[in-house]
Amino acid sequence: MSAGSVAVAVIDDDVPFWDLYELGVVCTVFGIPHHDLADPWYDLRLCSARGTSAQAAPGAGGFALRTPYGLDALAGADTVIVPSVPEACVDGGRELPPELLTALRRAADGGARMVSLCAGAFALAAAGILDGRRATAHWLHTEELARRYPKVDVDDSVLYVDDGDVLTSAGVTAGLDLCLHLVRRDLGAHVANQLARRLVVPAHRPGGQAQYVDLSVPAADDEGLAPVLQWATGHLDRPLTVDDLARRAGMSPRTFFRRLQAATGTTPLQWLLTQRLARAQSLLESTGLSVEKISELSGLGTGANLRRHFTLHFGITPTDYRRAFPPAA
Repeated sequence: MSAGSVAVAVIDDDVPFWDLYELGVVCTVFGIPHHDLADPWYDLRLCSARGTSAQAAPGAGGFALRTPYGLDALAGADTVIVPSVPEACVDGGRELPPELLTALRRAADGGARMVSLCAGAFALAAAGILDGRRATAHWLHTEELARRYPKVDVDDSVLYVDDGDVLTSAGVTAGLDLCLHLVRRDLGAHVANQLARRLVVPAHRPGGQAQYVDLSVPAADDEGLAPVLQWATGHLDRPLTVDDLARRAGMSPRTFFRRLQAATGTTPLQWLLTQRLARAQSLLESTGLSVEKISELSGLGTGANLRRHFTLHFGITPTDYRRAFPPAA
């Protein structure tokens, strides 16, 4: 259970307004200490080619950024994040800086976890880090990413892809989803959930959720959908069915299925399973209850059923997960 160091590769000294969101997300999640949740918190480093020598460009449509570190500081970091690349680099009108690609390769060769948000995938792809791997980017850019880098298995249908030591995300809020996923991997579900609560965002959107849906999060006045989902998360120990939820929402099962899929990009049964596993994950971290009892409280039935789904979903057994994130004394 470790936070470690996070080095952020800032491509340009002048950051356009559009790219500020992804950079801001990274700085907010990893750069603001929450010592009451985890101590030590992450050590964040902002790195650019010119470092502290960057000067503002007259008439720039964004902000001039002076970073404390140069690109050489990417090497040795536990995690390296490329939050974005200039639009001209996405369109092919401008090459990415060779010194950036060299620094990224050096960091990857040194064992760093490599991460991109939105169009930052173009930098990892240009450095060869995504060759032979599944990756994603904003759906507006995935076609171009696949065309220019045919060795990359581009998936345009997901929020983010976790390929172990290389992770990529779609654009805008999907970048926040991936950053919280990293916190969840490093520090556990409880810390990630508490941080998400402070940021007033959903605690967990699975990476496999669709990028483009009518509503990523149901609105509070969604004619019965949001209230029934909130009710369901408080009654996960019950054997809930789609018919039960549809009846409580005052809809037919078919309408409820369609509305939930449009709002979350997933089916009602998959949504329920995700919530049950999240509850089990939280209980493993926060209590000393047996796996059998946790399975019962999360609505997964038997301990064997919990072990099967937990291992398939998280790639680790409940026992090993508890060993990695033991309950606080």
